[in-house]
Amino acid sequence: MEENIENILKQALRLPPEARAALAGSLLDSLDEPLDRAAESAWEAEIASRVREIDEGKVTLIPWAEARARIADL
Repeated sequence: MEENIENILKQALRLPPEARAALAGSLLDSLDEPLDRAAESAWEAEIASRVREIDEGKVTLIPWAEARARIADL
């Protein structure tokens, strides 16, 4: 690893956990490709629709353990 990168890493590891998490998030975000606005809008609409269905009692939620078991059975 390049010496400069090692120094940055050492400094980052001395940060409090919250600051390290924020730094890690920023670094990961910098790797993302530019957002596809149409896809983002479609996902936001889908999420809002699903939340509305939950709020209106139109769907039945199941515990994560049960969902995981169902997935494992596929």
